[in-house]
Amino acid sequence: MGIFSGFKDILGQINKLDGSIYLKGKDFADVYAKNIALEEEIAARTKELEQANQTILTLNTVWEMMNSSQPLSSMLDKIVSILHEDMGYNFACILKLETENCKYPYLNVKSSSVSKIVNNIFLQIDEAKETYKIPYLENSLLAKSINERKIYSTPDIKGMVKMLFPRLTEEQLIQACNAMTSKSCTVVPLHSGNENFGCVLVSSERDGITDTETNFLSLFANQIELAITVAGLFEEVKKQAITDPLTGIYNRRYFEENLIKEAERSLRLKQQFSIISMDLDYLKKINDTYGHQYGDLAIKTIANVLKREARSIDIPARIGGEEFNLLLPGVDSSGAAIAAERIRKSIENQVLDTIGGITASVGVATFLEHSDRIDELIELADQAMYKAKVNGRNQVQIAQNSTDVDWQKVAVETFMDILSKKRIPVSENIALSIKQKLQRIKTEDKNSNDILYSVVDMISQTYNQMYKPGTTKSKQLLAVLLAKRLDLPKEEIDKLKIAILLYDIGNIMIPEEILNKKEPLTEEEKTIIHQHPLIAAREILKPISNIQDVIPIIENHHEYWDGKGYPSKKSGIEIPITSQIVLLVDAFYAMTQDRPYRSAYTADEIIKIIKEESGQRWNEKLVDDFIYVLKNEQIQ
Repeated sequence: MGIFSGFKDILGQINKLDGSIYLKGKDFADVYAKNIALEEEIAARTKELEQANQTILTLNTVWEMMNSSQPLSSMLDKIVSILHEDMGYNFACILKLETENCKYPYLNVKSSSVSKIVNNIFLQIDEAKETYKIPYLENSLLAKSINERKIYSTPDIKGMVKMLFPRLTEEQLIQACNAMTSKSCTVVPLHSGNENFGCVLVSSERDGITDTETNFLSLFANQIELAITVAGLFEEVKKQAITDPLTGIYNRRYFEENLIKEAERSLRLKQQFSIISMDLDYLKKINDTYGHQYGDLAIKTIANVLKREARSIDIPARIGGEEFNLLLPGVDSSGAAIAAERIRKSIENQVLDTIGGITASVGVATFLEHSDRIDELIELADQAMYKAKVNGRNQVQIAQNSTDVDWQKVAVETFMDILSKKRIPVSENIALSIKQKLQRIKTEDKNSNDILYSVVDMISQTYNQMYKPGTTKSKQLLAVLLAKRLDLPKEEIDKLKIAILLYDIGNIMIPEEILNKKEPLTEEEKTIIHQHPLIAAREILKPISNIQDVIPIIENHHEYWDGKGYPSKKSGIEIPITSQIVLLVDAFYAMTQDRPYRSAYTADEIIKIIKEESGQRWNEKLVDDFIYVLKNEQIQ
């Protein structure tokens, strides 16, 4: 019995141990299962955190782009790269909706990720990606997404490809779809303000789109829309800085900047380029007969012809008023002549409302053929254009070869004579500096006009410390634009250009205490001031033989229309029109600058003063033309 009893106790202990082991095993299994579930949950949460982190980084990247002033095209390329490389989509592109100047709206590809399959499709349909027009069908998924401003996803890859490329044959369509690994396409609408911009199109190897992904794409789209708006504003500001507001073509500043670059390239490569200079005929007659709105219509018509006829590398620009230039890189004079005649004929063929037909006078000059100096090239093209006007208008004239522009040569020789013979009291250092500047015109420098302007600025600052550098250049530009508006002959305009450089030189002979006096001048001091035109004309300039026909302009540039000017009390048509121009331009710039006895006037105040003295100090008609030039020309 003792043996059995002991055995029974052992069995009981074994059963108890088995039960304990069973319970422990069950606990271990539960713990293991819970660990696995927890690991899976941690992995899922980690993935969500990674996605969230990637989303934050992506949105931050877009935000940084918005603050970088990048061009819109660069920004869109970066966005596509983020979607394709960072967010795991196997293809991404941005499509822009085009509705202006087209019969039917369409989408075009503004940016896309690299895809051999897509590139092959474009080869098959023989189209360039940049110019391809995707039909904007109202019942399509793309149109539905854009119009409803809602994200849509579809597993119908074949249907999407067919919608994007309707010209693919059935066989080409099947081949393209078979080559793809995409299982779904998603369309994300984009807007800029209240306008439909287009959409983002992405394809994925996933079967569909999750709520998390939809939320991300929605946030991403919002950031893109902000980026597009900001980039669009920057581009608009940039465009306004380089384009003429009336015509939409480039302005003078942009033309001149690119002319310098083209000249540098031309000298480096020994390759010619040409300038076409043109002027609308009879604009004044159009304005007087039909009104300025029709004059503007004629100006815009010429700009449209230039845009249509110019190559993509050409630079058409409105230089001011009715004057236009066209830069033709890599084109010699014969090619430029052909292009100029084509443009002239196209302008002649335009039929405008109320006005009827218009014409233009055209001049052509070629770099390295007619001149190797930029300012001289512009002058020669301008001379050719004026020759076309003198010979009857509505024609093309080619520039004549010239080693120097006459008015510049006369101006340089005049200043050299004045300084060499010490006709004005300037220090030896200033005289030497000016002579060195003038010598550069004959040697290596290609901007002789700017040198002449700086010489005048330097002389003017010897007796007027408030004289602003660059004023002389602006004065001459304004005076020439006004003279052209009055249809003055080229010879008179050349004299005016020289007169603008020399008319005030007599001031250097007036005592400084009188010029800078803050209190009212005495009668004796007024007499001294009134003598400065005669001093300039008779004491400084008269001994110089090549300046004689310019002297009358300078001698009369303070005579008033009503006869109350000085020094000879001339009035009306007794005063040369070029002298009247100098008087008005000089008064305008004097009012823009501070004086010892007053501060500078505002633009509106200056216009008001000029109008008030119309018919007294200056000719009423001249004032009207002057104000028109101020409002419509680009004067630095």
